[in-house]
Amino acid sequence: MSRSHIKRLVMPRSWPLPRKSSIWVQKPNPGGHSIENCMPLALVLRDVLGVAHTRREAKRILHSRQVMVDGRIETDDGRGVGLMDVLSVGEKNFRCVLDTNGKLRYRPIPKNAVGSKICRVTGKTTIRGAKTQLHLHDGRNLLMDDASPYKSGDSVIISLPEQQITSHLPFNEGAQSYLTGGSHIGEIATVRGHDIKRSSKANEVQFDDFLTIADYVFIIGSESDIPGAES
Repeated sequence: MSRSHIKRLVMPRSWPLPRKSSIWVQKPNPGGHSIENCMPLALVLRDVLGVAHTRREAKRILHSRQVMVDGRIETDDGRGVGLMDVLSVGEKNFRCVLDTNGKLRYRPIPKNAVGSKICRVTGKTTIRGAKTQLHLHDGRNLLMDDASPYKSGDSVIISLPEQQITSHLPFNEGAQSYLTGGSHIGEIATVRGHDIKRSSKANEVQFDDFLTIADYVFIIGSESDIPGAES
């Protein structure tokens, strides 16, 4: 059972599930998100959204092809649904975010928000043919001829399910950001400065009243991009 499950006592703290209700809990299949930033689809349907009472019911819902993740039909009950992913169950739509307690939440969003998703740029690589791969936080790799405008820490808005970049959100002073770690997790704040360390120390980002490391900063367009977030 250990290949597809983990003990509840050691499951990630970000999962909004009770730890002592049973011994085992399903873990997500390997994918683009880390295990701390996603939950398997069956758990989301059964334990978070409550649209199924058992894992068997969740599988039946999935095989009815009424569930989509990021605009594409999903039938794998172990598929991880993680940070900023768009989940559609029938006519209802949700976006995965982190609350101020660091828990994954699947918040309702309007239908006009389903066709786009914000992704954080985690790096880029030049490959054969003078093309560049843009690496995003959810495991996507976008191939492009000229990636010079983009740098690590920036965000891009992509269309779903086409995965085309529709907007670029640079990591600059004055940008709105969503914090995905640290003591201010789940909050929205404005970037006031960026201190790049010339050592092994993490780069720091300055806000009005506090500092945090750059890895925790997720650039967004406005507060409306994060349903239920606090500023």
